[in-house]
Formats: sequence, structure tokens, C-alpha cells
Amino acid sequence: QALLAVSGGGLAQPGGSLRLSCQASVNIFVIGIMAWYRQAPGKEREFVANIKSGNIVNYTDSEKGRFIISREYDKHAVNLRINSLKPEDTAVYYCCAGLLVSGSWSSYWGQGTRGTVAS
Repeated sequence: QALLAVSGGGLAQPGGSLRLSCQASVNIFVIGIMAWYRQAPGKEREFVANIKSGNIVNYTDSEKGRFIISREYDKHAVNLRINSLKPEDTAVYYCCAGLLVSGSWSSYWGQGTRGTVAS
């Protein structure tokens, strides 16, 4: 079983919104920075946003107005909301998080979820 469970994505229309969620195992008590990446067809994986303790966020400059990253600490989750969807937002979205496992910090990736923006 994966330490990061990704949900959301699916099909959405241009101009609409899409919500993604990534939940860490409840057995993980210490979570560091959580981030979202995406990989569009024919392109390399790119950074989207991250968030750390204190709800300090960082976005790729071109998407600050449309992407919102947030934490749900009680659920060990990080969310990404994409507004004003464009067809070029179609991509596989990946969650990444720094987790303290067995006393050591490591970066972990979720399996990814596909978001498709089309009429």
C-alpha cells in the first residue's frame, strides 16, 4: 500500500475547476513539504506548487492566479484546486511529500492522477 493516496482528477470542462487530493497514511506522524507536479502529454514533468508548515506556499509564477494549494492537517492531506481550466491543463498530476519514516526523511511520490480538460 502506497504511503500517499491520490484522488481527484477526471474530466472537467474548460472554464471549470478541478480538485485533487493527496493523503498520507495516518501512520505517518511527521510530514514535511508537500508538493504537486504535473506532466502534460509530450512534455516533461514540471513543478506546480508546494506548501510547508505555517501554510507557506510557493507556486510556479505563471499559475499563481489559477492554482491553489492547501493543507488539511487533520487528514494528513494536501489539495490542489485548479480554476479557470484550460485544455492545456490536461496532464497527469503527481503528489510528492517529504515523510519521516522509521526515523529517516525521504521524498515519496504518489502514483499520479489524470486530469482531462475538454468539452
